[in-house]
Amino acid sequence: MKIIIPMAGMGKRMRPHTLTTPKPLIPIAGKPMVQRIVEDVTKVCDEKVDEIAFVIGRFGKDAENSLIEIAEGLGAKASIFYQDTPLGTAHAIMCAKDCLKGKVLIAFADTLFKADFKMDSSQEGIIWVQKVDDPKPFGVVKLDSNNVITDFIEKPQEFVSDLAIIGIYYFNDGEYLKRELQYLLDNDIKEKGEYQLTNALENMKAKGTKFTPGKVTEWLDCGNKDATVYTNQRILEFNKNELRKSNFINQNSSIIEPCFIGENVQLINSMIGPHASIGASSIIENSVVQNSIIQTNSKIKNAEVKNAMIGNFVEYTGKSNNLSIGDFCVIK
Repeated sequence: MKIIIPMAGMGKRMRPHTLTTPKPLIPIAGKPMVQRIVEDVTKVCDEKVDEIAFVIGRFGKDAENSLIEIAEGLGAKASIFYQDTPLGTAHAIMCAKDCLKGKVLIAFADTLFKADFKMDSSQEGIIWVQKVDDPKPFGVVKLDSNNVITDFIEKPQEFVSDLAIIGIYYFNDGEYLKRELQYLLDNDIKEKGEYQLTNALENMKAKGTKFTPGKVTEWLDCGNKDATVYTNQRILEFNKNELRKSNFINQNSSIIEPCFIGENVQLINSMIGPHASIGASSIIENSVVQNSIIQTNSKIKNAEVKNAMIGNFVEYTGKSNNLSIGDFCVIK
């Protein structure tokens, strides 16, 4: 089985953090977002994943090497493809068209989830969904009495369904999907100015393909800073018995679990947690850090930080809720 991860977006809603780090490589509870995605997706697959294809922007060699390491760590070959122009979900998948063969699972890179199941790869197609309060920002599906998907609607402005497509799709015939996506591109069929996967799904359904819904226990978004901090909180809760115990220095500090503490972190006269992730080589001194993500090599001193996201190589002194600071900043 092959996995395709479209992740070329610029992550504008996550700025300033995405000005220096591609959004899928931002850490959540100590691991890059995309690593958590591929690990979670691999766990639900009922067959071995032999290749993981990443569709990226021009992120640079360091980012590409990180992606290769993530795939190889799961025993899969890594392939890198580029999407230089944001032309929609169908176009992004077609950037990895060489991988559209056999059984294929597609997972968009800002979709984290909790699930307690194994997918059934004998199905023709599976579209993962979750019930939401406001379906307007999402693609949604309608079901018939046999739990088969009857309609795909992209960002409905009038209510038709509250089952939102979360961005994970399985196809047992990748070549068939490729032909339908190519048809959209060849005939310039767009929805809201972009080539949409949902249009290909509609065409496949009209030709007899049966798509069934896959449901997750919890769907987590990383679309902006607040959503990412909340996702970090939930991932820490999910994995509180499995969090890596790093080598770090604790001088008269208390840690309220669950937390992630990276390698060579120094905690000095501070209170950490709950729901704090502290990246490697950061120093927290005379401070309180709760429900926050602090990345690597940062120094927080004489501060109270809650519901915050702080980048790499930052120095911060102060008191703040809802703080969002990018890399290489000094605020005192």
